[in-house]
Amino acid sequence: MTRLARETIRRLPKVLLHDHLVGGLRPQTVLDLAARSGTTGLPAEDPARLRAWFRAAAPTPEERGRRLDPVVALLQDAPSLTRAAAECVQDLAADGVVYAEVKLAPEQHTEGGLTREQVVDAVLEGVRVGQAKARLFGGDVDVRLLLTAMRQAADSLEIADLAVRYRYAGVVGFDIAGPEAGYPPTRHISACEHVKRANFHLTLHAGEGFGLSSIWEAIQWCGADRIGQGVRIVDDIAVAEDGSAKLGELAAYIRDTRIPLELCPASNVASGVLPSLAEHPVDTLRRLRFRVTVNTDNRLLDSGGLTEELARLCEQFGYTAETLRWLTVNAMKSAFIGHDERLALIDRVIKPGYAELESRWASAAFFRQEDPW
Repeated sequence: MTRLARETIRRLPKVLLHDHLVGGLRPQTVLDLAARSGTTGLPAEDPARLRAWFRAAAPTPEERGRRLDPVVALLQDAPSLTRAAAECVQDLAADGVVYAEVKLAPEQHTEGGLTREQVVDAVLEGVRVGQAKARLFGGDVDVRLLLTAMRQAADSLEIADLAVRYRYAGVVGFDIAGPEAGYPPTRHISACEHVKRANFHLTLHAGEGFGLSSIWEAIQWCGADRIGQGVRIVDDIAVAEDGSAKLGELAAYIRDTRIPLELCPASNVASGVLPSLAEHPVDTLRRLRFRVTVNTDNRLLDSGGLTEELARLCEQFGYTAETLRWLTVNAMKSAFIGHDERLALIDRVIKPGYAELESRWASAAFFRQEDPW
């Protein structure tokens, strides 16, 4: 079996469906924005130490998420949001991502006087700037937005309506995030119904910090097209010592109807949802042929990028280029853009990218070289 080097993985075309804008800032950008605004009290004053503080382990997803509060506080004006979005796009392009859906919670960025519409406009401007800059260096990434409502707030219907109104301007769906315990998806069923009546797209965070009931409500009551995280679906699967598995009714329904799971392995380990990557069910779910996708969640807190995320899986589970291609096509099939657009990226970008790798491997094997890149 040929070992996949990180640089090889970076060059492969990748697809990302679960990535939060506020969780992807560069440490230096956090410091720059703090200096510009006169903000003090950050836990570190140089990028390396600040990154280490963000990435330290936390006992719960909620506590880990609270580390982003200083970042949110710095993103309260249009120039800061535009910069954050532009750099996000450039970083994804440099990481070999060819399509991404980035999550934005407009309500988190209005304390400085911006309206929700102005927040979305500023981020979309940053996406345009970032894509233009990325192309100058040969990186071509298509980035869309998912507008996110927070479970603990009471304005999800307004955010859902905002997402629908921006559907032709770069927003491809609606999302609900935030603490699961005490805030079930059904608290926001009106927002979900509004999205579904508009023939729009819906993904809900569920089954990360809470169990199967959260996933069940997201699908059967709210009508989610995808499940953000969803790692706790493994609680509805009994795996025998010989590798055979018996699926419960919910797990079988999710697999049979091909509902995508936006798994974020590094995030789940870092936030204490799973004790280690070795015990993460991503490989079990892959072998059982669930619609598995692999994602970064918050790059500042977790893996740093999709290349790193996939490299860890390759090291832990022995994934090959064929496995990565399967995961990538899964994600592209599950994206919230049109069918023709998805097929075009699969046929014109993803498959040719892996075919080039296979060709280089054939050449490398002929000349007895280990790494095709």
